[in-house]
Amino acid sequence: MKKKLIIVGGGAAGFFAAINAAELNPELEVVILEGSNKVLQKVKVSGGGRCNVTHACFIPNDLTEFYPRGRKELLGPFHQFMTGDTMEWFENRGVPLKIEDDNRIFPESNSSQTIIDCFTESANNAGVVLKTSSRVDTIEKKGEQFVVKTNSEEFITDYVLIAAGSNAKVWSLVEGLGHKIVPPVPSLFTFNISDERLKNIPGISVPNASVKILNSKLAEQGPLLITHWGLSGPGILKLSAWGATELSNKNYNFEIEVNWLSKPTEGVLEFLKIQKNKNGKKQVILRSVFEDVSKRLWFKLVKAARISETAQWAQLSNKQLEDLANQLTKCTFKVNGKSTFKEEFVTAGGVDLKEINFKRFESKFHKNLFFAGEVLNIDAVTGGFNFQNAWTGGWIVANSVGN
Repeated sequence: MKKKLIIVGGGAAGFFAAINAAELNPELEVVILEGSNKVLQKVKVSGGGRCNVTHACFIPNDLTEFYPRGRKELLGPFHQFMTGDTMEWFENRGVPLKIEDDNRIFPESNSSQTIIDCFTESANNAGVVLKTSSRVDTIEKKGEQFVVKTNSEEFITDYVLIAAGSNAKVWSLVEGLGHKIVPPVPSLFTFNISDERLKNIPGISVPNASVKILNSKLAEQGPLLITHWGLSGPGILKLSAWGATELSNKNYNFEIEVNWLSKPTEGVLEFLKIQKNKNGKKQVILRSVFEDVSKRLWFKLVKAARISETAQWAQLSNKQLEDLANQLTKCTFKVNGKSTFKEEFVTAGGVDLKEINFKRFESKFHKNLFFAGEVLNIDAVTGGFNFQNAWTGGWIVANSVGN
């Protein structure tokens, strides 16, 4: 009699595991149960609709540094299936990929539909059965097998993979199987800031700023983007990921300090004194003396340093120069709330990692019960890393079941 694998969740990790398991063992019956009427919705919106498949980081130890939760647990799995393996997997299926300047990897088509089509066609070719609008209501262990009941039918199966992401209903089923769920909090979000220095200049970016949360150890460096509602960009998103739990505990009300130049205040002050001697008769506000600070942001920071619009460099007092240096390197903002980063809602939280055997991505409590993807308490910064966790987990589950 054929053995059966039931996969709960028609997302990235579920499809990847289904395809590989079915290809490794054609005798295995593989069924994906998806509660909604659509599959692969996170794949569809990822990377602004282009699908950020993975990241061009090819050393496991280095790759784990991008995971605020799951760093230690993923080291071994990344030695089994890595970013280069992901690239080869897609390219072997007729999906050429490209590495962009920031090391993010996308399909050459620049369309997430290419990835979706690859998955649905590969699953179909491998004989995977897809059942949409199949909401899983119960999962019970019965001897060596599992009984999975949906809103419309019942399955007796040898293996179960839960890959339903951060789904509250599925998490409750997991708790019913004796697993602990770490409460979810948002990760990858932007900061809401109402401040005159940021008003009316959305779209302005700074290539390499430093940001720290005051009264905490949280600090990050990277590009910043001024938005209609505050601050975004990789520097902020990395900070939100690493600080997901701490910032939730602060109810998203805290202060940050921005160094727009990622340079010491003392050095910036000395540079400003040189500008005073060199550009004595020029108006301060008319031209930024720092390449990385745009004219519009410079205008805002000069005004915040209480320097008049008509002031010339030679007229600046030492106090005004110090104030301007502080605006450039110690610019404090009050954060009051957060906004979701595009459609890519990522959460920290999920199945407690201590309860998983990461050699197989298998429950330590129930043999042949597997977990992969965001259902686990694993999340990463933006850049294709959350998908790589899904591919690696899906691959290892497929090998655990298919061999």
